[in-house]
Amino acid sequence: MAARPRKLRRHSGIAASKVAVRSHVPWYWRGLWMGTLLAATAVAAGGAVWLHELGRKAPDPSRGELERNLAQAKRDLSTKERELQQLRAAADASASRIVIERTAAHKLAQQVRSLAQENGRLSEELAIFEKMLSTDWRAAPPLAIYHFRVEPDLLPGEYHYRMLLLASGAHRDKDFQGRLELVVSLSDGGKRAVLVIPQKGASGASAFRLSFKRFDRVEGTFRIDATAKVDNVQARVYKNGGAQPLASERVNPG
Repeated sequence: MAARPRKLRRHSGIAASKVAVRSHVPWYWRGLWMGTLLAATAVAAGGAVWLHELGRKAPDPSRGELERNLAQAKRDLSTKERELQQLRAAADASASRIVIERTAAHKLAQQVRSLAQENGRLSEELAIFEKMLSTDWRAAPPLAIYHFRVEPDLLPGEYHYRMLLLASGAHRDKDFQGRLELVVSLSDGGKRAVLVIPQKGASGASAFRLSFKRFDRVEGTFRIDATAKVDNVQARVYKNGGAQPLASERVNPG
């Protein structure tokens, strides 16, 4: 009988289990409370949205000024873009005129140089003719070479030559029939060589045939290796069927 009170004391005091006491709330009161809470939350959220929209749509002096500034900036940008397009068009037109003017000036300069060369050539030929008029035809050679020139042309290795041939003495009253031959002395890499133009059987040999009565202006071009250097050129004029030249002249290119 004595053990029983000790067992009861073990469940009391500090070591005893804690007991929570809750008042009983009916289910319909709990539902009403939850509904009220949800309704209040919805009203608060709707009010926040309404205040935001009201603030956004409400007239704001600073917003109106910004919109006016933005519209003015757009108008200014459009105006500047039109001005830029006009300036670009004017610049393109000016560039085209400059190109045309430069091309025309270049062509004009070429024509001036060509006319100057032709004028100099005619002046030299005039002097030659005046000299011939004062010469005794009976003592003059049957054929003479005047004004022989050899000059580098536009392309590398290309040379232009010209000369004036004059028949006198026994040939002044009948046509001269013959051919022209160029003997080109050149050097290439320390080696010397001689080139005869035209070569036998060459397709352009017909261009070196001669047929004239009193005088003839002869000019043309020949080409060599671009790495070679022309030292001098000798012009030889042969009568058809003759083995020895009737006239010859040697010049250095210049």
